[in-house]
Amino acid sequence: MRILISEDDAALAEALRFALTQSGFAVDWVANGIDADEALKGADFGLLILDLGLPRLDGLEVLRRLRRRNATLPVLILSGREDPEQKVAGLDLGADDYLVKP
Repeated sequence: MRILISEDDAALAEALRFALTQSGFAVDWVANGIDADEALKGADFGLLILDLGLPRLDGLEVLRRLRRRNATLPVLILSGREDPEQKVAGLDLGADDYLVKP
């Protein structure tokens, strides 16, 4: 399975990529929302791990655009935003789960 990580923290993205690659997954990484949106238009991924606090285009907007294209790709939000409103917004936009970064 090919996974897209959209995360602006390079250290966290590299740790996730390493762990997932060691588990046998193919992993792509982008550091901003514009690149995430573009990658999702042209590639076949099995999962998106999405940060909300992305530069250039917020993660919620990336998710909104993805779902407008009727994509059924599973989305896991991994964010530092702990507010219940943010969790509800992400899930309402079509995320499959929401995890708060430690």
